[in-house]
Amino acid sequence: MNKLNKIFLSLLVTLSLSKGAAIAQEQNNFSLQQCVDYALSHQSSYLNAQIDEDIARKKVQELLGAGLPQLNGSGSLNDYIAIPTSLIPGEFFGAPAGTYIPVKFGTQYNASGGFDASQLIFDGKYFVGVQASKALQELTQKMTNRTKIETISTVTKAYYTALIANKRMELLNTNVDRIAKLASDTKTLYDNGFVEKLDLDKVNVALSNLKTEQEKVSKLVDLSSYLLKYQMGMDVNAKLTLTDKLEDQNFESVLSGSFNPQDRVEMQMLNSQKTLYTLQGKSYKVGYIPSLVAFGSYSWSAQRTEFNFLDGNQKWYPVGIIGLKLSVPIFDGLQKARYIQESNLNLQKNANDILNLTNGLNLQYLNAKTQLQNATQTVQSQKDNMDLAESVYNATKKKYEEGVGSNLELTTAQSALKEAETNYLNALYDALIAKTDYLVATGQLK
Repeated sequence: MNKLNKIFLSLLVTLSLSKGAAIAQEQNNFSLQQCVDYALSHQSSYLNAQIDEDIARKKVQELLGAGLPQLNGSGSLNDYIAIPTSLIPGEFFGAPAGTYIPVKFGTQYNASGGFDASQLIFDGKYFVGVQASKALQELTQKMTNRTKIETISTVTKAYYTALIANKRMELLNTNVDRIAKLASDTKTLYDNGFVEKLDLDKVNVALSNLKTEQEKVSKLVDLSSYLLKYQMGMDVNAKLTLTDKLEDQNFESVLSGSFNPQDRVEMQMLNSQKTLYTLQGKSYKVGYIPSLVAFGSYSWSAQRTEFNFLDGNQKWYPVGIIGLKLSVPIFDGLQKARYIQESNLNLQKNANDILNLTNGLNLQYLNAKTQLQNATQTVQSQKDNMDLAESVYNATKKKYEEGVGSNLELTTAQSALKEAETNYLNALYDALIAKTDYLVATGQLK
């Protein structure tokens, strides 16, 4: 038996490892939109927000249920091991006045069972509560939408970070190849006595520095990929390949969008809160109105000197009642009046919050627009610089190959090109982040 258990355990471990390896080896080729879609299906914060929305929906149904008929059943069985004793005035039995005679009434066994029902006919607080619960559900939906926007923004920025890191690695590999070839050519020239050892050492130092940077950027590429997968809710050990290209970006078309503070989900949430405060005050006001409930009950009871309640020949005695209950509030120590005043104060605070948020959203929009405009101009400027640096490098390389240029000039041109590429990628990253922030600020990211 122990041997079988060990075999079974080994199979379980093997299957688990195989499953984990399969997940790790699965290749995912994702565009930005596919990453966003994946995150909206797997990211825990957004999934929890959807659950909160479902909970709010259930609360609405829960409150609606309070207005439906309420039916309950009950039953009891009592065994009086000592039957209660009552004192009867003695003069009833011819005894002197002022004396009492103990008498036991009832039977040892008593049983009862029945049903009771009630139906709310009118209660102003109930009807206002239904409206408030629906408003709360709308607020929860807006909170879910806010989490969705935050998730899309976070994933988008992480995707752009990974794209920039990959592009940086690609350009750095090209630079390493260039300097490696230059180092090889310089070594050949040195072996044949055409250059000094100092020239060879300079090229080798430049190559060593590039390889060191190459290792750092390689780790940055991995880290940016891990971060993206984490933001998506994907297993960080899964394989992920990005299919979008940096050249596909268009910044000018984004700036043509308009801005309205009401498009922002934060403003919509404050408007929903305003509705809730208004309904809260209304709920306290209708608390002065009477409420009416209909009720009824029907039950059966039996008393026995022997435990024979299942005997069909013995009688059960029915009791039934129906009625109406009217509750009229008269005086509550001014509690409702204070609650109404509190609701009005909350509405004043809400109005202040809306005004402050409107100013804040306008400022955020203007700042995001300025940042995107500046970043767009910087990207174009740095791209022109990169193109010029590449042109200078190509011309210097041609002179070097024709024997009329030095390796020092070529190394300097290569360093200038690498710096221009780095500046361009940094400017492009800033522009991509500014674009995302602008879409959030204008409410276009949904």
